[in-house]
Amino acid sequence: MSQPAATTSTIIPCLRYRDALGAIDWLCRAFGFEKHAVHADGDTVHHAQLTFGNGMIMLGSADNSSEWGRQIAQPGDIGMRETQSPCVIVTDADAHYAQARAAGATIVMDISDHDYGGRGYSCRDPEGHLWWFGSYDPWKD
Repeated sequence: MSQPAATTSTIIPCLRYRDALGAIDWLCRAFGFEKHAVHADGDTVHHAQLTFGNGMIMLGSADNSSEWGRQIAQPGDIGMRETQSPCVIVTDADAHYAQARAAGATIVMDISDHDYGGRGYSCRDPEGHLWWFGSYDPWKD
């Protein structure tokens, strides 16, 4: 049986954007991500890595001509539905909520306390991808 790699994060969400360069800037400004690597030719992002603490997302330009690109639909193409969503742990959910809202994030579920612990909210980015941010840390008791 294969074992997980001895690395910082073994699960990294991957997203596609029609305006990937714009999304990178927005995700950094609104959500606090930092550019780790961006490989682009003109307006086409072949691969980008953004970090948040010891977590990471990878993203690229939406492309239906590649083998991988043909497997992915954008939220706007499927009635703003998602089949998965990144969950990001933050220290101050209220401050993060205010920052994301000020940057134009569409709030889907307003910030609130949760019975299982923590405080959080969910929102959409400018291209409709669904995100959840909150202080609940499933790694802690």
